[in-house]
Amino acid sequence: MSDTAVADGTPSGPGPGEDAAGRPPRTADTRTTAGSVAALFRLTEGHRRGIAAATGLTLAASAVGLAQPLVAKHVVDAGSRGQVLWPFLLLLSGLFVAEAAAGATGRFLLDRMGEGVVRTVRHGLVTRLLRLEMRELDRRRRGDLVSRVTADTTLLRDVMSQALVDLLTGCLVSAGALVLMLWLDPLLLLLVVLTVALAAAVVTTLLKGMRTASEQTQSSVGAIAAELERALAALPVVRVYRAEEREARRIGRRVDSAHGAGVRAARLAAVMSSAVELAVQGSFLLVLVVGGVRAGSGGADSLGDLVAFLLYASYLVMPLSSVFRAIGLIQRGTGAYLRIDEVLALPEEPARPPARAMPRPDPPGTPPALELTDVRFSYVPGRPVLRGAALTVPRHGLVALVGRSGAGKSTLFSLITRLYDPDSGTIRYDGRPAAALSRRESRAGIALVDQNTHVLEGTLRENLTYAAPDATEDDIVRVVRLARLGHVVRRLPGGLDGRLGDHGGSLSAGERQRVALARALLARPRLLLLDEHTSHLDAVNETALTRTLGAVTRDCAVLVITHRLATVRHADRIIVLQDGRTVASGRHDELLATSPAYRELAATHALHPEGRGS
Repeated sequence: MSDTAVADGTPSGPGPGEDAAGRPPRTADTRTTAGSVAALFRLTEGHRRGIAAATGLTLAASAVGLAQPLVAKHVVDAGSRGQVLWPFLLLLSGLFVAEAAAGATGRFLLDRMGEGVVRTVRHGLVTRLLRLEMRELDRRRRGDLVSRVTADTTLLRDVMSQALVDLLTGCLVSAGALVLMLWLDPLLLLLVVLTVALAAAVVTTLLKGMRTASEQTQSSVGAIAAELERALAALPVVRVYRAEEREARRIGRRVDSAHGAGVRAARLAAVMSSAVELAVQGSFLLVLVVGGVRAGSGGADSLGDLVAFLLYASYLVMPLSSVFRAIGLIQRGTGAYLRIDEVLALPEEPARPPARAMPRPDPPGTPPALELTDVRFSYVPGRPVLRGAALTVPRHGLVALVGRSGAGKSTLFSLITRLYDPDSGTIRYDGRPAAALSRRESRAGIALVDQNTHVLEGTLRENLTYAAPDATEDDIVRVVRLARLGHVVRRLPGGLDGRLGDHGGSLSAGERQRVALARALLARPRLLLLDEHTSHLDAVNETALTRTLGAVTRDCAVLVITHRLATVRHADRIIVLQDGRTVASGRHDELLATSPAYRELAATHALHPEGRGS
């Protein structure tokens, strides 16, 4: 087995507590309401004391509420007999105040708990997304992933702060009301139960459709975010090619899909709400008519009994309506939960090398900063990009990597930075095999300036110190001078603390390249990787930065991908990559004499003073 065959630390089979796909097991089937409740309840770990307190307060408020009809019964009976009412009225007022206070406190605790759960979930999602395996990230759309952190968790918060406790307290309060109604009048209770059962049957038949519509809505919202992110990221291209209407229609189709799913969910929710309202109104009407007739004919114990029963009917039907609404919200939230759970189950980069990857002793003498031997790699199985690449970068000096577009140069950089691991072959850092190092250890001492010259939203200082947060002011001034950024500092309002805009929008392409280079130099790396670092620079800046690199190579190793002839001529060694293989290495004049592949690059202008090329 190669040194890097186990570098990602992925076991060959499922680990303890994982399924065949390496995902955490689900302890409940989310296709049922009970399974959905169990799945959502798992997210409340760490917040269950708050849930218990809130539930206790809610139940206390409900218990106080259940006592009120009995007091009201005594008020009515005492009034009909001409007795003193103020003690009962005072007690009833106290019960109202106690119920309101306990209910408000419980509701606050629930909302706080919901926010806490969402914060925990969002932290987990952000951490997982920032550590995803690159192969997994390549398969997914960034905007949709962002939607899962924002829109899906917002829906989940509503479920956590309302539905779960409403389901529990609603069932308990309804049970208490049933017992008291049974004690007051079994016949009237039977009428209420029949009405509520009819509504429950309607709600049950609609739950599956509600969940499906909710999942489609959340997926469509994620697709809107993904499509919009795609268009905004390429907005100059969109406008130059007059594609605004096409992109608007493309995104509009996603908007229409979300609208259609939302309308279906609204239709089902309307039917559910109507069924619940009919149950409430129908049960009240039946109790009022039948109970009133019986009270008028002397069939009931008293008018107070009827009043108490009507109040208890409200304490039965209203909590049950909350239960029905909670079940509908849980079905909607389950769709969001599944999308979140899918992300949390995605594989991330391992934090440590596998235990079975034993370090090998360093070779005698001073090992090179980087060594690749017979490295092979493919993004898609059966379509190799690298077919046996090899190179050595000494601890000091400049090594240039050249080749046609598609030869595998940038892919090599992705392997060197451990964004991916090779299918076979050996990568060594300072003589240590990649398989013996975690990815963080492999990246320690590496700085990268890639073709995209990533500039983050924030200040110039924040961008420069991104890889070296503790850099001193003198260090910052040094790299500003080396990267020739002085005029940028003078131009920006606020100087080093001036904001650069999203993706460095206030800078030119060449200025973004110099910011990226300064950031890399400030990290004082042992190995500096440069991918077309001068492609947007004019001749004056290119010459100055070439001199800067000459000074940098005295302190570290530099590996550069370039089409610039000036850079190639100054390289201590040139590696020629062709169709994923290393076909030649040497200095410029030597390769012109000995390497047909290198001569072809020069003859076909793949190497040229102006740097044209991919």
